[in-house]
Amino acid sequence: MVKSTFEAGTPGPPSDPARRSPSAPADAARLPGKRVVRARGVAPVLPLRDLTAAAPVPAAPSPGVEPAAATVPGKALGSSTPPSAGPGERGDVRTSGAEQAAPTSPTSPTAPAARPSGTIPASLAIGEAEGVGPTGRPRPELPTPAPLDRHGPARILAMCNQKGGVGKTTSTINLGAALAEAGRTVLLVDFDPQGALSVGLGVNPLQLEQTVYNLLMERGITVQDVLLKTDVPGLDLLPSNIDLSAAEVQLVNEVAREQTLQRVLAPVLDDYDVILIDCQPSLGLLTVNALTAAHGVIIPLECEFFALRGVALLIQTIEKVRERLNPHLELEGILATMYDSRTLHGREVLARVVEAFGDKVFHTVINRTIRFPETTVAGEPITTYAPSSHGAHAYRELAKEVLAR
Repeated sequence: MVKSTFEAGTPGPPSDPARRSPSAPADAARLPGKRVVRARGVAPVLPLRDLTAAAPVPAAPSPGVEPAAATVPGKALGSSTPPSAGPGERGDVRTSGAEQAAPTSPTSPTAPAARPSGTIPASLAIGEAEGVGPTGRPRPELPTPAPLDRHGPARILAMCNQKGGVGKTTSTINLGAALAEAGRTVLLVDFDPQGALSVGLGVNPLQLEQTVYNLLMERGITVQDVLLKTDVPGLDLLPSNIDLSAAEVQLVNEVAREQTLQRVLAPVLDDYDVILIDCQPSLGLLTVNALTAAHGVIIPLECEFFALRGVALLIQTIEKVRERLNPHLELEGILATMYDSRTLHGREVLARVVEAFGDKVFHTVINRTIRFPETTVAGEPITTYAPSSHGAHAYRELAKEVLAR
């Protein structure tokens, strides 16, 4: 029988002491706060091309003529599969019959066919081209963040997407840890009643006495009363649990209910460089509160069609909040997550996003890796759990890109 991960007295998951970061040193200049109690065992809307358009039915081949290979609507016809293609790649990359039949000569090679705008050839998508990223654009040279003489005022970024399971919480934790590693003071706000952000940092939400809910709904409660210090130096947390679900109902009767989070965060803006808000997977009142308090929005987007469908609705919500509540709100960028370059579908979705949003798409792409679920069990960011992994490197690059913007 598997015991609950939050059952008292259950030993925690094994962790290698060599890859855990040391506890945060005492810093009198930073806000006082409780230590983390680790759980033991625990723009107008741009049109998006419809990826579901039915493929044209090929005509019956003439006798003696070999039929052309199947193609995908809207997908550029790339070259044949390179010999270095990984498992599953050969079945995803397709060529036309004309390309297969085109004669080639060692002395006069055939020029490559023109590629429609917004598509990504497989050779670029799997990183075979020098200096070109998975988005099909040249990788920029991002400078190493310079140390700061002073901290604040904070730039508030909301991690928002109404679809669940796209990597909002994982990106909030690891981007925050990468920014703290770069010398920035970071505050993470768990604004999801599921409390996944708190769990991902080793906090048992069932043992919390005060959470973001108390900060929003009770007078006299300050950020310092709820604040938790994490094991990552420079990274603090405002935790959450299921109590926050009641706030969405109770805030309806409040005056200026959309500005509640903005008011409670205002006293600590000068103490942090970046504040990251992990929003719930919906466009309700809590998410509107986060958008009203934020300066920018980062949209984590899983490279999958159902995640792509909801982006237009989210952009409309951002536009409404900008017009009516927060004129300074802007789209910081779209972050492609859970990307697998071996699949044709993943490459197509990423191509459509780049085609629709252009430079708003981050050059950094987060690939699928088993390391991310492991870090959730360990209750720490990937930058300390597996500091030399590809995932840790990706979030360090994302941190550079966010600071450069």
